[in-house]
Amino acid sequence: MRVGILDLLGPPARRPVELGYQLLITKQYASITPQAISVWCRQMGHETFYATYYGLGRPHRLVPADLDVVFISCYTQVSHLAYALAKLYRKAGVRTVIGGPHAKAFPADCLRFFDLVVRECDEALVADILAGQFDPGAVISSEKPFDDVPAVEERMPEIRASAFFRGRTPTPLTAVPMLASMGCPYRCDFCIDWSSTYRPLSIERLEADLRYLATHLPGRLVVFHDPNFAVKFDQVFEALEAQPPGERPPYVIESSLTVLRGDRPRRLKDTNCAMVAPGVESWTDYSNKAGVGRAGGMAKVERVAAHFAQLADNVPYLQANFMFGLDTDEGDSPVELTKRFMDLAPFAFPTINIPVPFGGTPLHDELAADGRILPTMPFSFYYAPYVVTTIKNYDPVTYYDKLIELYGHAASPEMLRRRLRTAPSRVVRWVHRARTAGFRADIGSFRRIRTLLRSDPGFLAFHEGRTTALPEFYRHLGDRMLGDYSELLSAADRTPDLSAIRP
Repeated sequence: MRVGILDLLGPPARRPVELGYQLLITKQYASITPQAISVWCRQMGHETFYATYYGLGRPHRLVPADLDVVFISCYTQVSHLAYALAKLYRKAGVRTVIGGPHAKAFPADCLRFFDLVVRECDEALVADILAGQFDPGAVISSEKPFDDVPAVEERMPEIRASAFFRGRTPTPLTAVPMLASMGCPYRCDFCIDWSSTYRPLSIERLEADLRYLATHLPGRLVVFHDPNFAVKFDQVFEALEAQPPGERPPYVIESSLTVLRGDRPRRLKDTNCAMVAPGVESWTDYSNKAGVGRAGGMAKVERVAAHFAQLADNVPYLQANFMFGLDTDEGDSPVELTKRFMDLAPFAFPTINIPVPFGGTPLHDELAADGRILPTMPFSFYYAPYVVTTIKNYDPVTYYDKLIELYGHAASPEMLRRRLRTAPSRVVRWVHRARTAGFRADIGSFRRIRTLLRSDPGFLAFHEGRTTALPEFYRHLGDRMLGDYSELLSAADRTPDLSAIRP
């Protein structure tokens, strides 16, 4: 059979600044599961075509049109592009299959455009799909996510296609995606992994991958896609430490502060960790991830900042992940506490996330039961700077005021100067400058939305949940996001079906 695998990493680039970012950075976000599917299909003897789309060119030309089956993976914010492509492939008689985070979160909506929707998959399920074991219109799943990730050596054709220049030459930014574990032991209500079971993957496979990289891609950045890296810390780090010091690749992880306690930051340094992105989330909630017990407010800020300072002595680049707009956020306190953290830890670049109600999470179920999800907001806007819910303790204008204040503090000239003074290298200084410029662009987006909230009664009524009439602003912007593909999706196609399909 002729099988296509298309990993959609981002929407079509619309501005020159996006072109550079998507070519250099987004290109490196390739997911592991699509690469695994490509390996499995190739090993089964099928003619396999794998590609990633990161915002440049025309995605429907990345794999042939005369396929038997096409697998498409995407995040929610690019789901409309996936839907448009599905229409093209269906018209050509290709069986269409969607998987990835969006399919897991919103399977009912996906069924409107795809023959099959996959929640979790493994090699056996892929074989059954290719054998025609499932009728169109089905939501299917393996019993659990796959545990046997194809080795880096097996995935090299896919890694070359996704991360090399013209598929042939690695670049200084080439990243190799890897997994050391699946699932997460925490139960954060906004996270799509909230109900997953944490389980480490094969240590022998991890060691073999590291040896292969040392020989064939020395010095290339490894990005671990684990939801929470090294919960079984000693087990994972003994594998990393088994590599000779000169052969340890730089690597990036997301992990909780609870995991990175004691002398573990030193082991990050010894194994060549280049970046850590812990989730702090909130100053009033999720303290189990931060390792601060019941501490909250300023006490939590000071303890978390001290922990980041310890990490900064051992890791070149730090990112601190926050949520703003949770039901526990109220008044000026969340903003002031986050600003205080920035002042205490300028070496940690903050990301300030707007809560997004992804399907299947407790956050989604709670907000849906309370009627607080904007039901006609297209999935293209399920990411910052857009708000797709009514915020419990802030009206829309005040909420954007607070976002502007937070981002303004993070992107201020004084904060940038402090970050540059603490940066350990030229590369980190460049990243700080680039991300600060991105924050300043985000402030412009926040201000445009705030202006509409203040000047357009219909726009305000939509964001307050008093009307479901989608503002023209979002219709027009949705067309721009899709470019030429906008003609393939009607207004009804873009109105989400938020119905739940339980496993």
